[in-house]
Amino acid sequence: MDQREIRFPCDDGFSMRGILTLPDRPEPRPGLLLIYEVFGLNEEMKRVAREFAEAGYVVLIPDLFHRGPKLLCVAGAIRSIIKQRGRPIDDLDAARRYLASRPEVDGNRLGVVGFCMGGGFAVVLAMRGHYKVAAPFYGEIPEDLPSACPTVASFGGLDKPLRDAPERLRRNLARLGVPSDIKVYEDAGHSFFTRTEGAILQKIGPLLPMHAGYHEPSALDAKDRVLAFFQEHLDRVV
Repeated sequence: MDQREIRFPCDDGFSMRGILTLPDRPEPRPGLLLIYEVFGLNEEMKRVAREFAEAGYVVLIPDLFHRGPKLLCVAGAIRSIIKQRGRPIDDLDAARRYLASRPEVDGNRLGVVGFCMGGGFAVVLAMRGHYKVAAPFYGEIPEDLPSACPTVASFGGLDKPLRDAPERLRRNLARLGVPSDIKVYEDAGHSFFTRTEGAILQKIGPLLPMHAGYHEPSALDAKDRVLAFFQEHLDRVV
């Protein structure tokens, strides 16, 4: 496996940093755009990318917070998810084009995975017609989805702010007739898939209304579900 830092061009000429992870598999492979949570491009996100690469996917993590002060980047990202447009979404589209252009990648087989903030982006990008599959983890769901690609979504039952999100997503995908696998892990909260870095955050997270924290049984089951869904909807060459 090869994990390296790269740069890719954005539409406005900015050279954005990213982490590209290549599997030890015959090429070309399906590609995944992995969008991180509000903690940014940390070692945990790189670990998650390696896990997907071990399953045979080329994974690109674009560093959306590379443009400036983190708080401003977070605010801009949230605003972009709500409006479903803006520079962060343009940057993610540039990342998708870069990923598709890589010789290791089959550009016709792309998926998007997102966590927390990234989960919200994954839902928005799933509407745009460029991805074969989307895997949002505990992301915000709009009231109405005009379109979507096959979606495998995971939520924590203890995550009170997103209590209504799973049913909202389920209702929209059923109306659209889109294949889906939506699961709520009743014993888990927000960020159950990733290990929070920092002792203070690990102690505070479970006390918040979102009950944030890693929950291993849920994380392992979600990983199996996501990979099975990818095998069905992303791995096949049509």
